[in-house]
Amino acid sequence: MSMNKQIQQLTKSFANVDLDQIAQNIVNRLFSILLTIVIFFVILWAGKLIINYAFSHTKRFNMLGAHRMATFHTLTLNIYRYTCFFFLLYALLSLIGVPVGTLVASAGIFSIALGLGAQGFVSDMVNGFFILLEKQLDVGDVVVIGTVKGTVSGIGLRTTRVTSADGTLNYIPNRNITTVSNLSRSTWHASVDIPIGPNAPLDEIKKVIAAVNQKLITQGKFGKHPAPKIVGPVTIPATASAKASLVYRVALTTTYDAEYQLTSDCLAAYLTALNNAHVSLD
Repeated sequence: MSMNKQIQQLTKSFANVDLDQIAQNIVNRLFSILLTIVIFFVILWAGKLIINYAFSHTKRFNMLGAHRMATFHTLTLNIYRYTCFFFLLYALLSLIGVPVGTLVASAGIFSIALGLGAQGFVSDMVNGFFILLEKQLDVGDVVVIGTVKGTVSGIGLRTTRVTSADGTLNYIPNRNITTVSNLSRSTWHASVDIPIGPNAPLDEIKKVIAAVNQKLITQGKFGKHPAPKIVGPVTIPATASAKASLVYRVALTTTYDAEYQLTSDCLAAYLTALNNAHVSLD
């Protein structure tokens, strides 16, 4: 008899369940979640447009310099993205009935963060803050971080992105950045060597090169660096794979990332001017 009573009670309980109301609640909640996600992506998209517009059209930011402005641009986008995702997570948890506010108030946000293993995240943020504060690197700088060498393509709250010469994109946690060799901040000395023969007219070569240097200085080719120094004829010693050679050398002062382009442009300008002046290099 007791078994029959239990079965009757269970049957009565299920009979009192309003399945239509449950289904309606589930549909409403799913719709709310979907609508929240759509609104989130609209806000995220609109915010990115506003940030991009602000950094590209506000003259105030241009005073920071191109590299520094790009750094703050990517950092602002990262902070905005993380903030949006935080509020999205909070909204979704609230919609499915998780008492987020009560959990945070009772346990404390820091204890929750540590419980979720966020110590590394906090370390990344702190180290990233000091990297920016001390201006150790900016977007566009050529750096060496550990075994990674390349151009900084982005600085975020958690990671710094460095693109290697072969195109590999490296994500380096900010907490792992202990030593930074910033090649773009140092001055590099480069040489432009023009092959000449033993009977080359050195005075004419010097005169043409000096005129080209003056023209390039007027065009702002060397920026804030000193003017090129005409060294003159130099003998390059023989090696295992090449014989000794005689060159006419011009010394340049530049930066690491501009070295190859500058030496190439100067060499092309020197050879063109010497050819136009009909100066023999033999």
